[in-house]
Amino acid sequence: MTDKGSPLLRRFGPAALITGASDGIGRAFAGALAAQGFDLVLVARREAVLQGLARDLASRHGIAVEVIASDLSAHGSVADILTRTADRPIGLLVASAGFGSVGPFLDLDPGSEANMVDVNCRSVVELIHGLATSMVAAGRGGVVLFSSVVGFSGAPFSATYAATKGFIQSFAEGLGVELRPRGISVLSVAPGPVGTGFAARAGMQMGRAERPDTVARVALAALERGGTVRPGLLAKLLGWSLGMIPRRARVRVLGQIMSGMMPKTKG
Repeated sequence: MTDKGSPLLRRFGPAALITGASDGIGRAFAGALAAQGFDLVLVARREAVLQGLARDLASRHGIAVEVIASDLSAHGSVADILTRTADRPIGLLVASAGFGSVGPFLDLDPGSEANMVDVNCRSVVELIHGLATSMVAAGRGGVVLFSSVVGFSGAPFSATYAATKGFIQSFAEGLGVELRPRGISVLSVAPGPVGTGFAARAGMQMGRAERPDTVARVALAALERGGTVRPGLLAKLLGWSLGMIPRRARVRVLGQIMSGMMPKTKG
């Protein structure tokens, strides 16, 4: 049942914009926020999937759902999103769109690596700059960004991805201090492995992984206080254990972990 009077809705509503909403963590956030009574703007590349999700959430929770099919690696995509939502009272941004890669850097496609920087970093900067201006004018709002356990140091065999997540972690920490006095809560979510379509796109072999709905639940519970949250036992364990060793050693350990996630070659 939708809770129209939920504290989360009163603090961050009435509408939320979610990128990467067609799958995984973004889809989990869409379901969780719809249940809290938020109207939604769902952004992802796969329009048909978004339309199906929108119909389901609107019928089950009695909310308004808008779908925007967009490739965030394309320059101008964020400007289009901001134009199309200019009259929407968006009080919450969940920037969950992103992808990664695994393998020796020089073996990876340079165009795809550059697109990763566009999706994981540039689009986030542009979205926040556009949406937070309205949030500040309203005196309230929230931003959920996605770092990673690999975002606190370099990670061989996933160097670009780790660098993008390091950017997001630093960006969230700085913005959190800037925007808190203006009524905006900024949360960085730093999960470990999560069971989504991300691993398939990155070509990773995943072992134990956290559930997307757990990530969404933990993040929303921490949104008001902001800062950084590590959802799930594995994320906490990895964060604690890696944080106990010097940065150079941490990089080597992450290299071993990422190497173990690369697809096994036959022969």
